Amino acid sequence: MTESQPGHNPRHEPQDAADGEHDDVLDLLGMVRSTPARTEDRESNHGDNQVDTHEDGGADGCETVERDEALTGHIETIAFEALCHGLHDSRVSALLHVLGWPEDFSCFVVAGTPAASYATVRRTILAGIRNLGGKLQIMGHHGSRVAVLVAVQGAATPEVTCTAVLGAFDEQHPVCLVPANREVAGACRGLHAAFSALDAAAAVHTLPRPMRADDVLPERALLGDAAARDELYTAVFSSLLGESPDDPTLSTISAFIDSGGSLDMTARELNVHPNTVRYRLKRAAETTGWDATDPREAFVLRTAIAVGRMRDAS
Repeated sequence: MTESQPGHNPRHEPQDAADGEHDDVLDLLGMVRSTPARTEDRESNHGDNQVDTHEDGGADGCETVERDEALTGHIETIAFEALCHGLHDSRVSALLHVLGWPEDFSCFVVAGTPAASYATVRRTILAGIRNLGGKLQIMGHHGSRVAVLVAVQGAATPEVTCTAVLGAFDEQHPVCLVPANREVAGACRGLHAAFSALDAAAAVHTLPRPMRADDVLPERALLGDAAARDELYTAVFSSLLGESPDDPTLSTISAFIDSGGSLDMTARELNVHPNTVRYRLKRAAETTGWDATDPREAFVLRTAIAVGRMRDAS
């Protein structure tokens, strides 16, 4: 598996692959295009194979099971690499189908630095997922980090699963949970967001454990993460625009942040009373969910306003 160096990597960006792009991954995809029928047969007969092996003690049965498990592991690795490369077309959907994933699914991502060897961490994480009733997961490593993509099943929900497997990750490094996304494109976005967030985490002094990818939107944008810029624009900047051009929310928050958080300076800039500024900020926090008087949220707002103004100007 190709390992990535720390920092932003354009291969993390979800995209529709054009002809000729990602030839190394597409070559791997070509290796398994003819396997779905054989793999489904294997899954349906897996129990019978185990019984025959135990009853007959035959070496052939053991070798068949080992080959099938190796093939499944190989397909899982290819699927993981394809999603990390930003591929989410019909070929990747076929890979997931081989692994038992349905056409329509909801999935989430947990990622971080492993606390032990990859093999040990893999066993721990998969056991935790299965104990919660989860049966579908794709796991792999990307550079020094490990990520697992999990289908929402039974009690295997994002928060519960993350809590169950948290001990598999190094306590000295952040762990990122990306909430549920839908289908293959959502799986691709989730992995991209997780790795991008972990790259950006070093810029923030204190983060929750687990962190969410949205906790570091400004830092992800600084790394060149297009998805983070989109989120800053649609979820943050757009919420400041209000329902009419005369809405004062954006101008008030922008002036307040530019003044360094001074009510008096903002009031003079806008030619209003300081109490009016205070009221507008409180109302903005209630309606948008973003509090400009909080230093961290003020930084998110400043970045979102910059992204929004640049995008609208272009």
